[in-house]
Amino acid sequence: MVDERVVAPEVDEAERAAEAALRPRRLAEFVGQHVVREQLELVLHAALARGGVPDHVLLSGPPGLGKTTLAMIIAAELGTSVRVTSGPAIQHAGDLAAVLSSLDEGEVLFVDEIHRLARPAEELLYVAMEDFRVDVVVGKGAGANAIGLTLPPFTVVGATTRAGLLPAPLRDRFGFTGHLDFYSSAELEQVLRRSAGLLGVDLADDAAAEIAGRSRGTPRIANRLLRRVRDWAQVRGDGTCDRAAARAALEVYEVDELGLDRLDRAVLRALCVRFGGGPVGLTTLAVAVGEEPETVETVAEPFLVREGLIGRTPRGRVATPRAWEHLDLAAPGGPASLFG
Repeated sequence: MVDERVVAPEVDEAERAAEAALRPRRLAEFVGQHVVREQLELVLHAALARGGVPDHVLLSGPPGLGKTTLAMIIAAELGTSVRVTSGPAIQHAGDLAAVLSSLDEGEVLFVDEIHRLARPAEELLYVAMEDFRVDVVVGKGAGANAIGLTLPPFTVVGATTRAGLLPAPLRDRFGFTGHLDFYSSAELEQVLRRSAGLLGVDLADDAAAEIAGRSRGTPRIANRLLRRVRDWAQVRGDGTCDRAAARAALEVYEVDELGLDRLDRAVLRALCVRFGGGPVGLTTLAVAVGEEPETVETVAEPFLVREGLIGRTPRGRVATPRAWEHLDLAAPGGPASLFG
């Protein structure tokens, strides 16, 4: 994965705009997630046939798999507009009340990172989702009055990377919950071919396979790597994105054969070389690589664990035999000692 943790604001905006341009607009264009897509299609088409609004939708899964894209697609399939906000942006119940009271009938309210809503806003959202009503408090102290406002029917689409942090009362308000899984290499190749067509990139099949294999099962990463390969081909190649160009470009951007980036390898190397394979605590490991513990835990660790390169034990993080092999290092004491 291209290191995106320190970027200039204008570069970040350009990346976001490029990602938005590659998003599919309808369910029929959406690649992968076949089960969720079929279930969602039934929910939306049934609501359209009844002439009402669909149940509220909760989308969960790791970053970059298409939760925001599906929220936009839901609005497009319903033929309505979408209002976008996020959990961290709504810290007071009044903020949410202002958003809810401005919704039009049938509109979609997309709440990204919904697990980070403040508790007062959560409690207000419970009532709004179930009864389409919101209570607005006017005045302060003993003279304060609660005025109930009836809301037009609408659909909340919540997205979360940590569904376990959602309180049960909020989870229960969603009529449909879809969990997005990582993509296969074949599915990512489909994503890349579609994106290459939109970008006007001449992408060879072997290059698509090379990029897909290093994209960590994530379409967002695949599309970003495609743009970096395109850049390399335009500047240092002949404009054709073949396997040689893909390998050369990804070497420049420090993305190895497994999809590990600079931070991933730094974590692995620190674990193996500095700490002898562990076990080592998260905070100590983060200090060793010069990152915040939260960055190591949320950005690098999930992929390393999923690839079987590190393990989490009660005593701390440990390197697996595959980690030593990937770094071309000899594990001290044999594999069994790593989990003793």
